[in-house]
Amino acid sequence: MRTARIKISPVEGEAIYHCMTRTVNGERLLDDPAKEILRRQLWQTADYCGLQILTYAILSNHFHVLVRVPPASQIPDAELLRRYRAMYPKPTLYQAARLDVIEVQLKTGGPEADAWRKRQLALMGDISQFMKLAKQRFSVWFNRSHRRYGTLWSERFKSVLLEPKGRVLETMAAYIDLNCVRAGLATAPKDYRFCGYAEAVAGNKPARAGLTHIIGEGQHWPTVQAAYRESLFGKGSAPKEHAAAISFEQFEQALKSKTRLPLATVLRCRIRYFTDGAVLGGKAFVAQHLAHYRCKLHRRAGSAPRPLPALTDWGGELTALRGLRKQAFGS
Repeated sequence: MRTARIKISPVEGEAIYHCMTRTVNGERLLDDPAKEILRRQLWQTADYCGLQILTYAILSNHFHVLVRVPPASQIPDAELLRRYRAMYPKPTLYQAARLDVIEVQLKTGGPEADAWRKRQLALMGDISQFMKLAKQRFSVWFNRSHRRYGTLWSERFKSVLLEPKGRVLETMAAYIDLNCVRAGLATAPKDYRFCGYAEAVAGNKPARAGLTHIIGEGQHWPTVQAAYRESLFGKGSAPKEHAAAISFEQFEQALKSKTRLPLATVLRCRIRYFTDGAVLGGKAFVAQHLAHYRCKLHRRAGSAPRPLPALTDWGGELTALRGLRKQAFGS
């Protein structure tokens, strides 16, 4: 039985999620051209759904995306049309003709326009709809271009609800952008095309806006980049820009000896709390959503929020909703 996904209703306010999904059987199906198509489609789908990508990373058999879902608001018909055209820039002749009819009826209050409006609004402001659309659109392109059929993705996507303040977002964003370093694909995220930080360094405005939201609104990009680099590379004796991920043996030894490591070093290792923890943030934030989760599913009180091991300075107590039975850290 699937467990219910933990989400915040847009009516309640903004929410930020780290989502991750893998290809079927973990096969390395995504070459650079496929990654490029997926990269473009992620930005398109986020624009269509009215969400903001804060950062992302695409690898050969999975992708991560950090997404902000803004509070609910009324969406004018003109904005719905803009989003639709951005999502489907090359409609068929039939689709173009139907959209012309819809556009006229939106102004006159016709029944077809009302049905179209409801269909579009049902896809807005929802992390589940965003991921469903993104995965479906890419699957269609991939299967057609590679002459294959059947499922491309292994299972439903994983999601972690994040507390939208403090160092939680900055830490998670750096963890996502460092995927290429952990995988040995680059020595620094700026050198790996298919991640949010590389796009921001290259001048992509939405990518820069995403990292600016994390570091602090109203700041200029050089200030944002300098602050974010500290999360990626640390200070002083922490990993340098071209430092590789530490070996699993070194990390395991640090765990056994209870050695405190720099955060930038820890982020170069796999942290399963960041993909499987369900909710991540301060103790009060996690406890609030744990109580809501139990009430929604009519479950009795059980486990309490789980603080992450004091392996590094997390910038305050970092807590997850779920404890992990498998190895929580690794290469």
